[in-house]
Amino acid sequence: MGNRLSKIYTRTGDDGTTGLGDGSRTDKDGPRVAAYGTTDELNSVIGVVLSHPIPAPVQKVMHEVQHHLFDLGGELCIPGHQAIKEEHVTWLEAILDHFNEDLPALKDFILPAGGPAAAQCHVARTVCRRAERLLVSLQRTEDIPPFSMKYLNRLSDLLFVLARVLARAEGGSEVLWQHDRAPIDPADLK
Repeated sequence: MGNRLSKIYTRTGDDGTTGLGDGSRTDKDGPRVAAYGTTDELNSVIGVVLSHPIPAPVQKVMHEVQHHLFDLGGELCIPGHQAIKEEHVTWLEAILDHFNEDLPALKDFILPAGGPAAAQCHVARTVCRRAERLLVSLQRTEDIPPFSMKYLNRLSDLLFVLARVLARAEGGSEVLWQHDRAPIDPADLK
């Protein structure tokens, strides 16, 4: 199973560096650490989504995605390592098609809203997009495996669709963006 942590603090990062999976050290604010740190953040945000009562099929998918994200974090922590493969991307596409099949077609943009789980799923989607942008930055200076970025791109789409699914499951409604809306009259706020 590998090494188990018996002591949580090591003091080795007190100088602003952290160890990568290959034993090398890098700055804690470097692009690789930002990419896998944000992937970890995304995994945590999905954990918050899972803390809400959600339909079992969505829960199963979210748990699987958490495992994939942990693998992706490991991939990014170990230069030259590949954990995310084409079949992960293909799986996301199949899951996305499954959940999107019963949703009404979108004619307008929607605002992040719905019930608590749906709104939190929108937060996960935006963190996923940030992780993807950080991966783009990382690939400018270092080689990254070929499917990591595709995975995050599809995952953000899936999180959008799941937010729509959760809004319906929670009895909430999608809030449509209104381009030509009239401003709110302060007198109407009383």
